[in-house]
Amino acid sequence: MSKLVDYYLTPQSPFVYLGHARFAAIAERHGAQVNLKPCDLGKVFSVSGGLPLSQRPPQRQAYRLVELARWSAFLEVPLHPQPTHFPVSGDAASKLIIAAQLAHGTARAMQLTGAIGAAVWAQQRNIADAATLAQIADETGLDGGSLLKASEGQSVQAAYAQNTQDAISAGVFGAPWYVHDGQPFWGQDRLDFLDRALAAG
Repeated sequence: MSKLVDYYLTPQSPFVYLGHARFAAIAERHGAQVNLKPCDLGKVFSVSGGLPLSQRPPQRQAYRLVELARWSAFLEVPLHPQPTHFPVSGDAASKLIIAAQLAHGTARAMQLTGAIGAAVWAQQRNIADAATLAQIADETGLDGGSLLKASEGQSVQAAYAQNTQDAISAGVFGAPWYVHDGQPFWGQDRLDFLDRALAAG
C-alpha cells in the first residue's frame, strides 16, 4: 500500500513557501503520493475561527515577521518579510495549480506551486495579476495562457470548492497542513514529525 499525504495549502502563504521544497523532498524520499489540495483559507477561517493577517493583534503580527526572518535565514530560503504584493488573493493562483494538476499531473503542479510562492516572497510579483500568473507558468515550462483559460473552467472551480470543503471536514485551520494516515501536521515547522511518521509507515 503506497503512502499518501494530503497537502492543504494556499499558494500565497509564506509558510507554505518556506516548507514547500522540503515537503516535496520528504515525500519523494519516502515514495509518498501527494494529494495536492489548494483551498480557500478565508472560508476555512470562517469556520475555524482564524483571522486574516490584518485583523490579528499587533503583537502577533510583529512576531510573525520575526519568525519569517528567522526561518528564511535558517533554511537559506530568500524571503522578503513584507513583500510589495501582500496581502494578496490566492484564488486565481490556486485554480491555476489545480488546472496544472488536472492537465499535467501532480509533479508539475507541485513545481508550479513552488514557483508561485517564490514569485510572491522572493521576487515580489503580483500573483493576483493574470498576466503574471501566466508568465510564471510559462517559466516552469507550462503553457500559461492555456492553463489560465482552463483555470476558469467548471471542473477547476468544482475541485477548488471540494478542496475547501475537504479542508473544513478535516479540521484544517491553517496552512500548510499535511495529513498522513489520519494524523494532521500543521505548519512547515512540523515537517520533521511528518518525515518520521512516513519513515515509520
